[in-house]
Amino acid sequence: MKMAMKKIIVYSMLGLLQVGMFSSVAAAAPGSLHNNGSQRIANLDRNDHDHKRNEDRRRNHDERKRQEKERHEREMKRRPHESNREWKERQEREKDRHDKALREIAALLIGIAIGSGSSNN
Repeated sequence: MKMAMKKIIVYSMLGLLQVGMFSSVAAAAPGSLHNNGSQRIANLDRNDHDHKRNEDRRRNHDERKRQEKERHEREMKRRPHESNREWKERQEREKDRHDKALREIAALLIGIAIGSGSSNN
């Protein structure tokens, strides 16, 4: 008798778990009563707007990076009437400044990625 009672309890709990999983899947289905179409359209519009804004930020990031590389190349060239020692010192300063600028630009891109990831939740 104890064994039969244990089986009934176990099977009824498994049945309740399945019903619970089925109800959550049914509620999330596109044709569900709780999920109307206007809400989905609003979410798609927002995501499209976020996507365009992220593309603009990415384009801005790429442009800043390109400008920094061009500026760095110009600064690394030796100038007329510049001694070897002065040129090497300027190159070292420029390398440090360039690395700092690239890290700052990369940090902005990471911030964009984090921001766009958190807005989707």
